[in-house]
Amino acid sequence: MFLLPCSALALLLLICLALEPPPRRPPPNPAFRRFQQFLLGYLPALAADWLQGPLLFRLLQSRGFLRSQVAALYSCGFASNIAFGLVAGAFVDRLGRKKSCVLSSGLCSVSCLLQLSRDFLALAVGRVLAVGTSLLFSAFESWYVHEHLEHHDFPAEWIPDTFSRVALWNSGLAVAAGLVAELVAGLVLGPVAPFLVAVPFLVLSGIFTGKNWDENYGKNRPCGKACGEGLRGLVSDPRALLLGLVQALVESILLIFAFLWTPVLEPHGIPLGIAFSGFMAASAVGSALFRRGVSGRLRLQPLRLLPGSVLLLALALLILALPLYRAGDFLAVLVLQLSCGIYFPAMAFLRRRLERGGDTAGGARWLRLPLGLGLALVLPALPGDPGGTRRVLGAAALAALGALGAAGGVLGTSRGDEGLRVGDEGLLEGDTGE
Repeated sequence: MFLLPCSALALLLLICLALEPPPRRPPPNPAFRRFQQFLLGYLPALAADWLQGPLLFRLLQSRGFLRSQVAALYSCGFASNIAFGLVAGAFVDRLGRKKSCVLSSGLCSVSCLLQLSRDFLALAVGRVLAVGTSLLFSAFESWYVHEHLEHHDFPAEWIPDTFSRVALWNSGLAVAAGLVAELVAGLVLGPVAPFLVAVPFLVLSGIFTGKNWDENYGKNRPCGKACGEGLRGLVSDPRALLLGLVQALVESILLIFAFLWTPVLEPHGIPLGIAFSGFMAASAVGSALFRRGVSGRLRLQPLRLLPGSVLLLALALLILALPLYRAGDFLAVLVLQLSCGIYFPAMAFLRRRLERGGDTAGGARWLRLPLGLGLALVLPALPGDPGGTRRVLGAAALAALGALGAAGGVLGTSRGDEGLRVGDEGLLEGDTGE
């Protein structure tokens, strides 16, 4: 089944190109353009991260492990990232953002190299060391923002120029990663090959960062105090509690999907690398639709787009739970990824606007902790037969309906709050993290 994913990928890329707005005109400042060489340290790390996604399940399965053992290895990665996520921001601020970027490259490199092993314990350590991914998404951008504002004293209005470039390159790298993974796995070494290809990118990122960046630090707050502030912000605002519940439920569902998408699609003979590229293209289309909807003539509000994206996620999961023909499964996964492309910027917008009154992000991590760790514990016990997999997806669809109810609660309790609306000026710097 080669034609369907290739055709879908080509169509999605054309749609994405049609929806993308013209590139921003860069500020006419040579010093700022030189400073944007920050991308030479960040983009290789992003490329390496995406290369590890398409064939992980097939790699672990090729080592001869049972489905429950593969699930246990996934659980090691999920649990370590969720637990470390509680303290990642405070850790990075205290250690130093440059050191954290170099540490991220080192940890992820070791994680990739350990995938060569056939020993279960070594592979489990490799999945735990993938905690470097949490550092990747905590350290690089915070380093950039600090240097942009504090060291170089560039205007804050120029930050979106850099992050829009990061978003564009990141989407392209994600799509390319699936194609490269499929190609190199077919040429040499099988499904471990993309992990080995990722290592030079990580080394390049670490060397560039270590040699060219200055160190900077954030607020030196104890981890316990930072977590406590987040928890207090969560319980003091019902909207923050509801939004955190939406985030915890949706991201737990996506953890289940990250484990199950290969068992769902592989029996249909769909090339996993090409399928992964299609997923990333669908997500990019969703993000482009969000930007068009919010900034274009429709002036759609993230408060309404968030429930819409969760509803789309629930429908996609419901379709996957039904025993449909093979093309239906693939198309449902594309819809799921498109919903994610809308969900993540909408969630980021609302979370950042609420954070302006306090630290609600730390509180959301407290909600994700029990759900994520509970999921990591039960993942190895999930049924491995096709019927059992579809029942799990059906349960995930019910959880998505619960998230939809919480998203509706956010909408209902935020009516008339202009702070959670996009004004006539459109999206502001930092609203969606782009």
